[in-house]
Amino acid sequence: MPRMVSAKKPRNLLYTVKRLLSYMGRHRISLLLVAIMVIASVFCNLLGTYMINPIINGIIDGGGIRPLSHGVIFTAVIYIIGVAAALGYSQIMAVSSQKIVYDIRKDLFSHMQTLPLSFFDSHQHGDVMSYYTNDVDTISDALNNSFAAVIKNGFQIAGTMIMLLILNWKLSMIVAISYAVMFQYVRYSAQHSKKFYKKHQTSLGALDGYIQEMVAGQKVIKVFNHEEENLKGFKEKNGELQAMGTAAQSYASTMIPAVVSMSFLTYTIVSLAGGFMAMSGLTTLGALASYLVFVRQAAAPINQFTQQSNFLLSSLAGAERIFELIDMKSESDEGTVRLIKKDRNWFWKDEDLEIPLKGDVRFDDVIFSYEKSHQILKGITLYAKPGQKIAFVGSTGAGKTTITNLINRFYDIDEGRIIFDGIDVRRIRKKDLRHSLGMVLQDTHLFTDTIRENIRYGRLDADDEEVENAARIANADSFIRRLPDGYDTMVVSDGANLSSGQRQLIAIARAAVANPPVLILDEATSNIDTRTEDLIEKGMDHLMEGRTVFVIAHRLSTVRNADAILVLEGGKIIERGDHNDLMALHGRYYDLYTGLFELT
Repeated sequence: MPRMVSAKKPRNLLYTVKRLLSYMGRHRISLLLVAIMVIASVFCNLLGTYMINPIINGIIDGGGIRPLSHGVIFTAVIYIIGVAAALGYSQIMAVSSQKIVYDIRKDLFSHMQTLPLSFFDSHQHGDVMSYYTNDVDTISDALNNSFAAVIKNGFQIAGTMIMLLILNWKLSMIVAISYAVMFQYVRYSAQHSKKFYKKHQTSLGALDGYIQEMVAGQKVIKVFNHEEENLKGFKEKNGELQAMGTAAQSYASTMIPAVVSMSFLTYTIVSLAGGFMAMSGLTTLGALASYLVFVRQAAAPINQFTQQSNFLLSSLAGAERIFELIDMKSESDEGTVRLIKKDRNWFWKDEDLEIPLKGDVRFDDVIFSYEKSHQILKGITLYAKPGQKIAFVGSTGAGKTTITNLINRFYDIDEGRIIFDGIDVRRIRKKDLRHSLGMVLQDTHLFTDTIRENIRYGRLDADDEEVENAARIANADSFIRRLPDGYDTMVVSDGANLSSGQRQLIAIARAAVANPPVLILDEATSNIDTRTEDLIEKGMDHLMEGRTVFVIAHRLSTVRNADAILVLEGGKIIERGDHNDLMALHGRYYDLYTGLFELT
């Protein structure tokens, strides 16, 4: 099931802001330069507006054309400097914001590589992608559109208030009260909007996950005519997204009209009061003209701030989701035993041991559950000596794949022990443990790259000759060479340009090039027809020679030559032995093999 993030108000908004500022701090020099240019732009704007006072007073006092022209030229120069500063900080901010977003994406992806497999099992792919697209993009939008604007508006408000106090402190009391009311309303709306923006981001992730799932399953959807049902599911999630977006916007969208209305009311009151003061000789006409322009400009930064509030609130919601993921606990690994290579041989190495890697695997009364309320494995005890082929058969859900997941330590057991070459696997570093194992899964995943590189993925330092030899072992070489570009043929859309059997053969070749001492085949031949299976049988026998092999198969003919066959039901081993022993037993395996009992 996909993870549903709590839709409540953020637990610690200051923490989210602090984390975001820590990323911005990595580029403090460029952002400091942005701040300096923003302040310069604001100063020029304020000074240019103030120049109305001496210019008008100079005209009234009969100063002549010369002082007037000097005042106009000086004002023009000031505004030109302000425009140049604004252009400079906008360009620097565009570059800096992308660097910050790059760092966030890098840290997010890097941390995601350390998360346990259970995270990916419990999250829809679309929801995971939503972190990199929707959530990161909201931060990018906010940095581009809001960072410089917030600084500019903050200094603009402060500077305007100072100029208003200088020009007429009595009228400024009216403006101060108006400012206080505006800020209080903006604060109220922002608090409520933030809560719904968080819900909006969560709903958007859920919708992305649903769409990704439906797109990937189009063939199944059309086969079973589930278009209408899927549309209902889409409408439900889309409706939830619409409701959250509407709720968030309903609060945020009232800010601008409210601020504009209060600013017009303030301007009207100040104009009337200022007019009476000018008529009474309490202020000059130039000072009043300059003052009124400042009052008119005073609402502009508040309006701009409210306009940016949507970006800010949405970005904080996205940032909180991202930081929640980055703060998730990484996959624990207390292992200290490493895998080292000496003279082409591999050894387990620790302070108190150095033993050769053989592939001896043993389970000792292993109990495991994905969820504490439901046990999957119930006291599993088994052994696989080096070079043995062990097969698991049984109904779906019996625990076959779970056993192989535990060997890899994709999950850790609840009780018991798993021993690898006499070492408890919990003592072995996960990276080194998995390096000693090769796996061919039922669901083959190929990357967008050449066939050669997809095979080389099993061992990145393998040369071309080793890659092609691995393909020959898996009997994939012949079909690869028949492709237009041979080994350099591009694989697209997870192997959509190849058949299921061809994809599986490439996966087997990938395991072959890894050359591991322990091989796990989880329904490895399920997508291969009988003829292809016969072709690779000898190659697989060569691949398995000298290796410990665990095989999971529903096609029982593929496990007849196993050294031991373990029949699992309900998380327990109910039968064990080779093919002849189990057939002579006339038990569950016999029923499965002869078709008296179905694998369901």
